[in-house]
Amino acid sequence: MKILFIGDVVGSPGRKMVQEYLPKLKEKYKPHVVIINGENAAAGKGITEKIYKQFLEWGAQVVTLGNHAWDKREIFEFIDDAKYMIRPANFPEGTPGNGIAYIQMNGTEIAVINLQGRTFLPAIDDPFRTVDHYITEAKKRTNLIFLDFHAEATSEKQAMGWYVDGRVSCVVGTHTHVQTADERILPAGTAYITDVGMTGPYDGILGVQRDAVMKRFLTALPVRFDIDEKGRNQLSGVVAEMDQKTGKAKEIKRILINDDHPFFG
Repeated sequence: MKILFIGDVVGSPGRKMVQEYLPKLKEKYKPHVVIINGENAAAGKGITEKIYKQFLEWGAQVVTLGNHAWDKREIFEFIDDAKYMIRPANFPEGTPGNGIAYIQMNGTEIAVINLQGRTFLPAIDDPFRTVDHYITEAKKRTNLIFLDFHAEATSEKQAMGWYVDGRVSCVVGTHTHVQTADERILPAGTAYITDVGMTGPYDGILGVQRDAVMKRFLTALPVRFDIDEKGRNQLSGVVAEMDQKTGKAKEIKRILINDDHPFFG
């Protein structure tokens, strides 16, 4: 069982990269399931129903979110009907939407969980105790469990990887927009990477026009952060393979496509 995950899609540049390269990546890696983090897909903050449906049309089975889930007000109008879009499961009780999705593929079921960290992010419910609950529920149906942990701190992401090692198939970190080179199979069989990276502007800073970011650091004054839509773009992702019966990971590979790392199909 192969899962292709595409990291934080930022604005229209990120969407263009998904549209262009997802067919090529599917042809090369032949994944059974495609998951996209779309919390920055609408102008860098939030997601719209149109974009969510585009991701599904382009070949994704699940769209995950994060701390920018609520940045577009229209999400409240469609999230409860968006069966294949999930927000962090540790948002407080009563929050719209779901934190887990189940996908049927070739007679096999895959559970996809979304969680958000708390270090340097809003103090929501404990992701560690929350993941215990969702793993228990998912194990009643499948051994194939994929976790998108949307968190700021490297230490919190690593802690989550070790905490669920052997209990889920794969843990990918999102949110920081910079791909880490630490993909590995943990001792009990869980594939792990601290951050998958960003899909979107390559010449900005975390996807934002770099002049504005540098001005903020130089002056400490409020500035407007706009997506860099004129420069080059990139796509970041991973492909993970796991044993269909046991759910244990067999391999995890980073994917990085930009002008310095061209795609070879």
